[in-house]
Amino acid sequence: MNAPPDPDQLVLLGAIGAPRGIKGDVRVKSFTAEPGAIASYGPLWDKKGARWLTLKVVGVAKGQVIVRVAGIADRTQAEALRGTELFVPRERLPEAEEDAFYYVDLIGLRVETTKGEFLGQVQTVFEAGAGDLLDIGGGPYRGLVVPFTRDVVTEVDLEAGRLLVDPPDGLLEPPEDEAKPKPKRKQRREDN
Repeated sequence: MNAPPDPDQLVLLGAIGAPRGIKGDVRVKSFTAEPGAIASYGPLWDKKGARWLTLKVVGVAKGQVIVRVAGIADRTQAEALRGTELFVPRERLPEAEEDAFYYVDLIGLRVETTKGEFLGQVQTVFEAGAGDLLDIGGGPYRGLVVPFTRDVVTEVDLEAGRLLVDPPDGLLEPPEDEAKPKPKRKQRREDN
């Protein structure tokens, strides 16, 4: 069961933060829909798939899950885990519900408008107060961020590797400082 997984098939579920107490418990920033569910996926792996950790949730504090890691018995050992990202092999994730997507599946998708204009590829997906946002890079618009809503993202086709965007007014206009023509430099003429 704990044979090293393919690192390319690992999905990030959380990251270990600071130790809590003297018995080796650690704070974990969980990226799962239900933070306390992070331990329910079985052993979690480091980024390289070289080391696995078994977690037991023992509490919640300040928006983070407090976990006990098997084999970690004191604060010094817990401190050594700080910054460790926790991954699960992709096959252990449940199927996404209809019209729901794992962030990892969206990253790398080609992004086009509904009129066929290439916008780039999804670089990252992040949560904002009003909903999820897609950071689009590698296209003609610098710093393009698209709301991940049904109104804006009209189609997600994982098999084709693309998503279609119906951009709201103003989304694809360059920022004011980029839209202004740059003044021409005056050249000095030197008479000899």
